[in-house]
Amino acid sequence: MNEVKTPKKPLIFYYGIAMVVLLLLNMLVMPLITQHQVEEVDYGTFIKMTENKEIGQVEIEDNQILFTNKDKSKIYKTGLLNDDGLVQRLYDSGAEFSGEIVEQMSPLMSFIVSWVLPVVLFVVLGQLLSRQLMKKMGGPNAMKFDMGKSSAKVYVQSSDGIKFADVAGEDEAKENLSEVVDYLHNPNKYKEIGASMPKGILLVGPPGTGKTMLAKAVAGEANVPFFSMSGSEFVEMFVGMGASKVRDLFRQAKEKAPCIVFIDEIDAIGKKRDNQLSTNDEREQTLNQLLTEMDGFEGNNGVIILAATNRPESLALTRPGRFDRRVPVELPDLAGREAILRVHAKKIKVAPDVDLAKIARMASGASGAELANIVNEAALRAVRDGRASATQADLEESIEVVIAGYQKKNSILTTREKLIVSYHEIGHALVAAKQTNSAPVQKITIIPRTSGALGYTMQVEDGDHYLMSREEIENKIATFTGGRAAEEVVFHSVTTGASNDIEQATKLARAMITRYGMSDNFDMVALETVTNQYLGGDASLACSAETQAEIDRQVVDLVKKQHAKAVRILQENRPKLDELAKFLYEKETITGEEFMEILNQ
Repeated sequence: MNEVKTPKKPLIFYYGIAMVVLLLLNMLVMPLITQHQVEEVDYGTFIKMTENKEIGQVEIEDNQILFTNKDKSKIYKTGLLNDDGLVQRLYDSGAEFSGEIVEQMSPLMSFIVSWVLPVVLFVVLGQLLSRQLMKKMGGPNAMKFDMGKSSAKVYVQSSDGIKFADVAGEDEAKENLSEVVDYLHNPNKYKEIGASMPKGILLVGPPGTGKTMLAKAVAGEANVPFFSMSGSEFVEMFVGMGASKVRDLFRQAKEKAPCIVFIDEIDAIGKKRDNQLSTNDEREQTLNQLLTEMDGFEGNNGVIILAATNRPESLALTRPGRFDRRVPVELPDLAGREAILRVHAKKIKVAPDVDLAKIARMASGASGAELANIVNEAALRAVRDGRASATQADLEESIEVVIAGYQKKNSILTTREKLIVSYHEIGHALVAAKQTNSAPVQKITIIPRTSGALGYTMQVEDGDHYLMSREEIENKIATFTGGRAAEEVVFHSVTTGASNDIEQATKLARAMITRYGMSDNFDMVALETVTNQYLGGDASLACSAETQAEIDRQVVDLVKKQHAKAVRILQENRPKLDELAKFLYEKETITGEEFMEILNQ
């Protein structure tokens, strides 16, 4: 059922306003009208008022004469007789013949017009508004019958036509899910040996990795109906409606079995119960009904439930009998990124010399959705520049757009600021290049970006690395401090440009001590817990106040040590620092090859 917004004010409120307006009109206007009531007099009185020149305005009709007194405050009416000298006497009395004298309606008609008709109009208007609201809510019986209906979208026989071939970069997940497809095609093969397919399969991974697309691909490969619904759609304002939706969803699924039911963002209803002894809220009842459908006495033969979440630690459904299988859908590796880029590159025109492997290396850590966005941004850039196809430069620039934002072409740095930014970025690159186990420099620029960065240095690994040694992390911290170190060496001053570098260096140093066990004092003791790992991670210390103070001291010492190392490297290579900074200042953007060529001269 679609969400219906409640009116800001109840309908009776507007009826009340209408009645108040009517009362005011009758109190203020009706007295003025009653002053113009028509008084009927005989013809003799009319003749007498004519002779006394007491008539102000007169109107002679076919069967009557309407006239007013001298100040026109009253209206009189008399019958019309055969009087030859009438017109002359009226002229002699000074009466006016111009204009029309409007006769006041009868009291009954006045009551109908001023009271009955407005009330009828407002009642009709109120009924029309009520019917419009009812239509938006799904009809007059929506409150009674439709609120418990499931609003799941049904894609019969995979109308989207998505197959496993359309989903790249998730080979392990596809291998796990291919067994589900085989079961839906050949259930007897599994029943003969006594095996049964898991009741529920939970797709777990960061946002944008293709969990929903994988679920549709399973339905497409199995060629069975596919029910799709978000977890938040089960949560209703009225207690019990969400549970009713769950029952209705599974009833429809059993009618169309074999089929697949996909619940996206299941953490909206499947969170763990809190410690309260008894709860009766809507979310709790919805969860109970879902657990009953999945783990009750009645089997759901032919109905396979797929669910997606990026908060698996908060779910109450992750145990055998409910979601028996957990399929990780992680960020793609280098080969996966290249495969995803090739899938999306087929949708646009690309130049024949485009190296997607290089683009995949530059887009390290990107999800499938971000890679699709990169390809689309490259196509948009090609259109803006008037090219018929996307080039390598378009794809590389689109990566920078996704990472750092668009170029701020109207942002003009002063000469000194531009020089400081040049030394800052070369400081990062030079410290990285003079250390072992550091990623090669790919690009250096001092063109400001919409993200707020005045420049950046891009390093690209040759391949994916899943482990980092203590020395590699320390080298990364030293590289982060290289920009501030260059400012100190050259200008003997510091600026605000290193704010993000300071944050990243501190984050790495703290993780070394609290999470990675790289501290001599604490050894292999976990001092920090991390939740919501797929959403960036929320870290919280699990130690005493004295230990926290010691952690802070070690973090400061570690960052200071690497900062001093960066200063030492730049001082030892001061001529190259000046030469490279001058070159970057003039060109604004240089490649990693140009940087290394000058450094190695």
